[in-house]
Amino acid sequence: MGRKWNNIKEKKASKDANTSRIYAKFGREIYVVAKQGEPDPELNQALKVVLERAKTYNVPKAIIDRAIEKAKGGEEENYDELRYEGFGPNGSMIIVDALTNNVNRTASEVRAAFGKNGGNMGVSGSVAYMFDATAVIGVDQKNEEEVLELLMEADVEVRDLFEEDEAVIVYAEPEQFHAVQEAFKQAGITEFTVAELTMLPQSEVSLAADDQVQLEKLIDVLEDLEDVKQVYHNVDLA
Repeated sequence: MGRKWNNIKEKKASKDANTSRIYAKFGREIYVVAKQGEPDPELNQALKVVLERAKTYNVPKAIIDRAIEKAKGGEEENYDELRYEGFGPNGSMIIVDALTNNVNRTASEVRAAFGKNGGNMGVSGSVAYMFDATAVIGVDQKNEEEVLELLMEADVEVRDLFEEDEAVIVYAEPEQFHAVQEAFKQAGITEFTVAELTMLPQSEVSLAADDQVQLEKLIDVLEDLEDVKQVYHNVDLA
């Protein structure tokens, strides 16, 4: 697996540029996850993950509280979690995760986004096999040796860790997300530069300048769709 987390940084930067959109998407996701289980993050590990992610995007507490209270109430909204797979310019690979209350609308919008921006939809399984579900957690104020030591002391297994841009990035199995965070918290670290459950490409590809511009436009269009939750790709945008 590549050691870069450029895709995550690029995604965060694009989302930070439109805070109202990302806040609305987090509000919906928090509602759905809280509705599926307990509305208490200490009793609902999936909710705890979403709230940790929301914290790294500075989602206001009022939005989080509103979504949880909505889940506690009698109002019922039904959402489906969907995954689309496709190809961008020059065979680049893209995964789109969506959360929708209208499957036909979402499918049509995602297909149109691919078709109008140099891509095409693939069948289920055509792309995902080239990605690995991964917990990615980043901290600053520590170096690689210190992080490795505290994780070993906590008996937490990780796939990889490395220093990049004055932060230490940890890759772990998704089920180790909370164990890694708890190890950091026991060491007095409660702020994370990134805390994501993501899909990392097993290898990255580079595109010619024109193809990269086309890919970035496609990603922007996909991320602007109301129902799209996450977009992953295998292109090195550095």
